[in-house]
Amino acid sequence: MSNDTLPACPQCGLDNTYPDGASYICPDCAFEWPMQADAPGEDEAAAPVRDANGNPLADGDAVILVKDLKVKGSSSVLKKGSKIKGIRLVDGADGHNVDCKTELSSMLLKSEFLKKA
Repeated sequence: MSNDTLPACPQCGLDNTYPDGASYICPDCAFEWPMQADAPGEDEAAAPVRDANGNPLADGDAVILVKDLKVKGSSSVLKKGSKIKGIRLVDGADGHNVDCKTELSSMLLKSEFLKKA
């Protein structure tokens, strides 16, 4: 490969990278990254977020809870059948991929406990 086809370092931005096995290395900042990192990330981003019934969700949708959910760190419970309007899809930790405002507060929920209204 020539230097024209090698990517710039994602950490420092310099073009002085070289391939080494299955990864690229930047000799300037010693950062290493896999050669195939871009392809799987694009596939994951293309996968839609789905509700409990398998319907795709989008930003701004209204959803309904399919089961009672205990709120972590509180004695409160979100009741089954509660309607939540104006959701936002995010990439949260532990599968919490829906950001919304409930009657209790703003929180992250898992899409597997929601159905499209």
